[in-house]
Amino acid sequence: MIKTFRGLLADGSQATINLHTNDGKTGYRMIKFELLGIDANTAYEGTAQVFTVDKATMPTEIDFSDPTLLAAAIIQMSTSTQGSAYTAIIFDQDIINQDIFITHDEKSAGAGNAVNYYMELEQIKLDLNESTVATLQSIRSA
Repeated sequence: MIKTFRGLLADGSQATINLHTNDGKTGYRMIKFELLGIDANTAYEGTAQVFTVDKATMPTEIDFSDPTLLAAAIIQMSTSTQGSAYTAIIFDQDIINQDIFITHDEKSAGAGNAVNYYMELEQIKLDLNESTVATLQSIRSA
């Protein structure tokens, strides 16, 4: 089963996607993460990242060595040249059963602009061992 999530992220903000369950036997694997500006007449130059832990401070750089990083995306849109670029990387081997957190950091081109996000997660039934492993990995990375 595929679960979808969408929303609007203000510059410098973080959103929480509630995935935890009482028994931890429902896991998720990210299969899609996309960004879209809110207005075609606005310049964008920003990043969004998905983490397994709440970020107390807004990350301004993408660091693939961070074990809590599940996905990262960059969006660039120009109003003067009508050009745009979008890149997303998803670490789809990771199975999670706890909440995830999406951050957004807008750079100089459109400082202060919000961005839309769209995410698809594949829902996976976990047995007791898989549930325990996923939960412990989440706790260890916190």
